[in-house]
Amino acid sequence: MKNIITFSAPAKVILSGEHSVVYGHPALVASIDKRLYFSLSEKDFFNKKKDEKSKKIVKLIEKTVVSYLEKNKIAYHQKKYSFKIESEIPVGCGLGSSAAFSVAATACFLKFLTNKDFPKEEINKLAYQIETYFHQNPSGVDNTVSCFGGLIYYRKEFEFLKNTSFLNFKIPKNFSLYLIDSERPKEKTKEMVKAVFEKYKKNPSFFENVFFDIEKTTKKMVLAIKEENKALFQEAILDNEIFLEIIGVVSSKTKKLLQKLSSFGVGKITGAGGKSRGSGFILFFAQKEKELISFLEKEKINFLKFAFDDKGVYEKSQN
Repeated sequence: MKNIITFSAPAKVILSGEHSVVYGHPALVASIDKRLYFSLSEKDFFNKKKDEKSKKIVKLIEKTVVSYLEKNKIAYHQKKYSFKIESEIPVGCGLGSSAAFSVAATACFLKFLTNKDFPKEEINKLAYQIETYFHQNPSGVDNTVSCFGGLIYYRKEFEFLKNTSFLNFKIPKNFSLYLIDSERPKEKTKEMVKAVFEKYKKNPSFFENVFFDIEKTTKKMVLAIKEENKALFQEAILDNEIFLEIIGVVSSKTKKLLQKLSSFGVGKITGAGGKSRGSGFILFFAQKEKELISFLEKEKINFLKFAFDDKGVYEKSQN
């Protein structure tokens, strides 16, 4: 194959700060080694029939990139293209599949149309615009960690002020972390965000208190990772799950699964959650690793070993 440009972006896991991050509180987020690959070619290499939804979103991303190039007077060449999406990231389960898609596709269109490399900061700004299509009021944390990779402490003060701290340490290798599938939520992320907002409007003081408690938990988790303190990390996971249950984003089915898993360690949902069915993936700290794996395999529950990624978006072109 010739003249193909491919960009790859990683999945993400919110360690602490779900939902509260939308209201100006910090989130601690890590990228993991599950990736999405987006490819563009001038020639019709990718002639497999695409669904209308994918074509519509790709066209939206192209228009967003072209608008950015024209606004900044950057020369580009409009041309016909075919595209391909390949992903290792489960969709709609809280691992940031849409953000990885937004980041990889944005980076790919920038290179495809200009034949130039762009700073990650610019890719991220455009990917955030795309994320508003998926989630209406995204915090920006998903696209940021997918774009830059690594471990990030993120806070959105205002639409025009987003503070991103790239932490210069990693999750300790002796933290036995797993991602356990509680089942894909029936609700989309934007529906869960809206549901929390509707509750927030009715009782803002109560929710602000919970969000401040989540912020304390997020900071506790940062210290636990920095100091490699397993006990503190597990405490933060438990606290975080309690607060997420309080704001109503954990289904009864997921609560029951967490109860079953409690003899093997501690866990919390990661992502927007879900109410009617499952709540997406659970971040789980295994105290009894072998027993946990045996149980999950016996019950035929899908799971992944947590594997850290620090690369962010990058080009993987085929010539």
